[in-house]
Amino acid sequence: MADKANGSGYVIVPRFPATDPQKVFHYTDLQRSKPTRANDPYEYLQGWGNRHQSEVIPGTLPAGQNNPQENRFGLYTEGITYSAFAAPRHANFSTYMYRVRPAAAHNGYTPLPSPNIENCFLSINPKVALLPQQAEWTPFPIPPASQPTDFVTGLHTLAGSGDPNIREGIALYVYTLNASMTPHHKSYCNNDGDFLLCVQQGNLDIRTEFGKLFLQPGEIFVVQRGVRFSVDLAEGEKEARGYVTEVWGSMWELPDLGPIGGHGLANPRDFLFPVAAIDEELQVDWKVVCKINGTYHQISQDHSPYDLVAWHGNVIPYKYDLTKFSSQNSTSIDHTDPSINTVLTAKSRDPNTPLADFLWFGPRWDVASNTFRLPYFHRNSASEFLASLYGNGLGRSDEFKPGGGSFEGGHTPHGGFSDGYVNEMRIQEMGCRRILEEQMTIMVESSRTFLWTEYARGGCGTLHSQGTDPRAWDKLPDRFSAYPGIKDLLERVREDKEAARKRVEFYHDPRIGRFEQ
Repeated sequence: MADKANGSGYVIVPRFPATDPQKVFHYTDLQRSKPTRANDPYEYLQGWGNRHQSEVIPGTLPAGQNNPQENRFGLYTEGITYSAFAAPRHANFSTYMYRVRPAAAHNGYTPLPSPNIENCFLSINPKVALLPQQAEWTPFPIPPASQPTDFVTGLHTLAGSGDPNIREGIALYVYTLNASMTPHHKSYCNNDGDFLLCVQQGNLDIRTEFGKLFLQPGEIFVVQRGVRFSVDLAEGEKEARGYVTEVWGSMWELPDLGPIGGHGLANPRDFLFPVAAIDEELQVDWKVVCKINGTYHQISQDHSPYDLVAWHGNVIPYKYDLTKFSSQNSTSIDHTDPSINTVLTAKSRDPNTPLADFLWFGPRWDVASNTFRLPYFHRNSASEFLASLYGNGLGRSDEFKPGGGSFEGGHTPHGGFSDGYVNEMRIQEMGCRRILEEQMTIMVESSRTFLWTEYARGGCGTLHSQGTDPRAWDKLPDRFSAYPGIKDLLERVREDKEAARKRVEFYHDPRIGRFEQ
């Protein structure tokens, strides 16, 4: 199509929709009129903080009450509470479900081995240990096809702090899988905390009690404790990998925006919730693997856990597309703190310090003037786990690849040593520029000190234990000491300080300011 000039002399350049979500500057480049990517097969409810409701068959939900004497279609009423019954309204979370069979109809719990799961992150546990220096992992290995691995067996704990038994803390995981759960009639239920799952490789088809969600690299999925779900490989996928952050005694929330106003960062309307769906085969044997106090226990039952014909409430799993993040940044000077990129936050018992923040680092404009725009050297009080989802990422070295990770503990000195740290200070004219294009990086930032599992410290086989090569810092030498005449200048500073001290000491002479007796 040729460009055309309109009556005002403006040239009209046609806009064509982008087709690859991993190459967009923002979701809007896809020019979608729907809130999902083109290959997402499902419909969703929209809006954070709502009490949603959904029905497979219209008219199933009881009108005007929650516990009717008799439900339509012979369904059973079941409730799931997430908060205390008498919690304040803003913190009160529950959902009513109308299902084919009660979840209580099962054959009891039996212990199940859980060698890859560790949830006790207390210093007295000899299975976990500190990583005092910076650490970096190349991509975590995905099992070969000859070793069928689903979400249950492919979920590996990396690190954490606290313990689910005391409802206090956080855990980091990586999942690597090559098999689906649903074909084997297998479901997962985390009784300990809330999972935030972030897809790095491979599309996922996730089934929950409340409906289905489609997950792709660059999207996140949050499932509340007590909710059952199955993780399947989407059609055409052979393997998948991603990250999971679990919080105990807290929940994922949108951060307050303060002076930003009513909109920005992760906007509430962009969070998507499933619509009710039921299995085609309801009376078949299923197994539900429950994580309770960091250990697995399995339920066997003769009916599907995915039999909710209708539901209403606010304890509903949801997903969010990180390419929709509305980033905020400095438009004048200086480097903004990374907290400006917070997607979700989980509060701690300290009202001034979050337990964890989940942060986004994706494409955006960089326009600050007279400013060193790269991340300045710092010693944050928080522990930071960084992971690249796709593209070049933001790691310290070329070994930081999608599917791996890096870590800096609280107050650990860190910063970059790329050529940009040499050249940036020499740039005299700074124009607007797009940064971090065609890439997506996430960070989990926590106020807690992380302890690491044996898998993370060596069992995975991808940890670079030697840390940063000290020679990398040779390109950032001591230029201060080499400045011409610096010794003479420092000597003059000392002389000036001594002269100033003597001038001030004069006024403290005890003979001054007193009358003779």
